[in-house]
Amino acid sequence: MTAARALAQWAHDHRATPDDLALAERALADTVAVALAARAHPLRAIAATLPDAARWAAMAHVLDFDDLHTDTTAHISVVTVPAVLAAGGGARAYLAGAGVMARLGAMLGWDHYAAGWHTTCTAGAPAAAVAAGTALGLDADGLATAMALAVPAAGGGQEAFGTHGKSLQVGFAAAAGVRAARLARAGARADPRVLDGWLERVGGRPTADIPAAPAVPGGLAVKLFPCCYAMQRPIAALREVRERVRGEVVAVHVSTPAGTVRPLIHDRPATGLEGKFSLPYAVAAALLDDYPGFGSFTDEAVRRPGASALAERVHVERLPGATSTLLDGRVTLRIDLAGGDEVRAELTLPPGAPQRPLSEADLRAKAATCGPDVPALLDGLTWSGAAQILRTHFPHEGQEA
Repeated sequence: MTAARALAQWAHDHRATPDDLALAERALADTVAVALAARAHPLRAIAATLPDAARWAAMAHVLDFDDLHTDTTAHISVVTVPAVLAAGGGARAYLAGAGVMARLGAMLGWDHYAAGWHTTCTAGAPAAAVAAGTALGLDADGLATAMALAVPAAGGGQEAFGTHGKSLQVGFAAAAGVRAARLARAGARADPRVLDGWLERVGGRPTADIPAAPAVPGGLAVKLFPCCYAMQRPIAALREVRERVRGEVVAVHVSTPAGTVRPLIHDRPATGLEGKFSLPYAVAAALLDDYPGFGSFTDEAVRRPGASALAERVHVERLPGATSTLLDGRVTLRIDLAGGDEVRAELTLPPGAPQRPLSEADLRAKAATCGPDVPALLDGLTWSGAAQILRTHFPHEGQEA
């Protein structure tokens, strides 16, 4: 059996557990909340002509506040939730797509991500096809066909990080999956072996040995700060000792496994989006700002003279060795102060990691940061209600808001 058929059969046959369903509801609420937080972002007008799935995924990803599957370094929900909503589905369709995306990501492996691929898009397009296809009622053969039809859109590179291109390519993956599922439902034919061949060509290892449960192995990490997940750990570590940092900071020394900062490609950011992928700026924002939130990642905030000066004093030691996730090893920091004092910090798991989940109070607080009306909009949220909320707040060009 091919990997494509094995994945399709798993998605078709999977029966959700209560834990699976709880994860799906958290993912829905988090994805809608972070999309609503971007209502004033310039990308909203730029993306207004895109199809529903592309538009909603791009807006939910542009602030980089959406969840992450740390085992595969893939933003699972920002692809699969919009695909499901655009196809009129619910929790079962989400879990089918999310589960396939996690399993595809595992087949692609860390080397695929380390080579510069954006796994959210490469694993995302076929997974979105499964999510939408499940919502549309495709059988296992139809889901395998839809995945094959989505392969041409399974691309995306990390050079896009820090630009509109990152969130737009996520949107393209979601929309491609919906398109592929609709084509499969209409009778389009494709050989599922296309998926297996593609996996091999991009460095993956296709297998028909598919873990049965849970739906999303390893769970999902929820972010506390609106920036790349590779910055969550150093920011959280600094926040634990920030009150002890008194006086002028002479230097900050950061030591971390090299692979865990792989996506942080902008050492000297000039825009808010670039700042979301900058380890020196992460350090500066964590020390300067009471909470490194949306206000910390504007163009103006990144260009603050104080932030730029502090970022120049950050020295990063990238430790050699094999890496498999952004949470490998630990981050250690030493802050040198004028007068000779120093403050040290280290952290293995940031708040929101699957092994260190956020409390319900934390999740409510995150929703509140996304907009004063967001908690009320999320109250009693359903999948059909989520689609209506996104249609209202992110209308297609020509559609009344």
